[in-house]
Amino acid sequence: MTTKISVSNKYNEKLTTLFITNKKSNWQSHGFSKAEVLYIEKKIKAEDTFITINQFERLVFIQLVEEFEKKNANQNLEAYRGLGSKICTTVNAHKYDSIQIAEALEEQALAVAEGAALSNYQFIKYLSKGKANTLKNISIVGKQVNKTAVEQLNIVIEAVCEARNLVNEPQNVIDAETLSDEFKKLGKKAEIKVEVLNKKQIESLKMGGLLAVNLGSQIPPTFTIMEYKPAKAKNKKPLVLVGKGVVYDTGGLSLKPTPNSMDTMKCDMAGSAAVACAIYAIAKAKLNYHVIALIPATDNRPGENAYTPGDVITMYDGQTVEVLNTDAEGRMILADALTYAKKYKPELVLDFATLTGAAAAAIGQYGIVCMGTADETQKAELKESGNATHERLVEFPFWDDYEKLIKSDIADMKNIGGPVGGAITAGKFLEKFIDYPWMHFDIAGPAFINANDSYRGKMGTGVGVRLLFEYVKKRAK
Repeated sequence: MTTKISVSNKYNEKLTTLFITNKKSNWQSHGFSKAEVLYIEKKIKAEDTFITINQFERLVFIQLVEEFEKKNANQNLEAYRGLGSKICTTVNAHKYDSIQIAEALEEQALAVAEGAALSNYQFIKYLSKGKANTLKNISIVGKQVNKTAVEQLNIVIEAVCEARNLVNEPQNVIDAETLSDEFKKLGKKAEIKVEVLNKKQIESLKMGGLLAVNLGSQIPPTFTIMEYKPAKAKNKKPLVLVGKGVVYDTGGLSLKPTPNSMDTMKCDMAGSAAVACAIYAIAKAKLNYHVIALIPATDNRPGENAYTPGDVITMYDGQTVEVLNTDAEGRMILADALTYAKKYKPELVLDFATLTGAAAAAIGQYGIVCMGTADETQKAELKESGNATHERLVEFPFWDDYEKLIKSDIADMKNIGGPVGGAITAGKFLEKFIDYPWMHFDIAGPAFINANDSYRGKMGTGVGVRLLFEYVKKRAK
């Protein structure tokens, strides 16, 4: 269930309420009793900036804006999302089903609602005694609130929750074929054209990277193409999104250890979930922008006739790759998809992948590692969208020196670069398969987290969806 956000023209004295105001507010005008006013004034004197009043039939929260005044605009919004998360937890603990946000500026109210709605997400499908959260409705009180902004926020929250669901599903439920089926369902709901290439079609195209990774599996690979093209799209050339769809990664013959590694590898398709759910949100919001998503999908196992270290693989574009580590499989399937993207003559290609432990080790769950050949204006717009959604981008150097690390003695390149610059050498590998402006986003750190982190929750976060929607929304204006 996705929490519904709405606009109300009238304040409801019976609903749990958040007031976002300042110290000089006229508390009597809010309907507080004398005792409550004295309590509020006492709390303010004690320099408390967040005050809770339990009126037994409802809760009243007061957030003083002074707490956020020293931060920049994007940091303020993130603080308000965090406030929404805190309030969501309290409301569910008291088993209330609705909350209203009053006296807030529009951007403040939207951020609080976003944080609360995303915090309310649960994945309890397989819990026989799982208790659903009670919060169902969030209303923003104010005649001047932009209803389109609220509608778009509802769409984005739904899309993020869809992405989280896909990432959180175990691999015995979501394989390459069922993943593509889920993308078809998204396409049907948002009127997106969806085509799924099966194994025979992939073989006829000679997508060597995708087929090589799939050799160890009994389940065939898929290659999903999703296209949203409005009649009067702002862009003449499409924006192409590419998502890594490794539904489960054992590491192949270069087997991963189980604790804190293979045990969470159902999340290795988080890149595919991000791009599929982003194009879903873009289409459902009817943003005036032509977008295509390409998703190669397979699992990576050591069974059957699994590809091995030492193999030389001929890729979709005819280049050859010496495989030195079968656990560097994501770049193998992404490379074929990046080559396929050339047919669209794109304005820009953005790929999302849980690609390297090196990226996660470098910046943790706090941002997205990125690199690529996009121009400075494109990069600036992407970084601006990342800051606005707090899915912040950290651009790594992309010097040609790193290309030397993936040179092979027997093939055009090898699929790993050695002990240093692992995230960058993965990017340099992908660069070999492009001839257009491109950015690579390594989401290995923030895609799946093991402890609750504000409105990002625990497990699958749906990272990338909000960033991409924000970027396209600005481009479509």
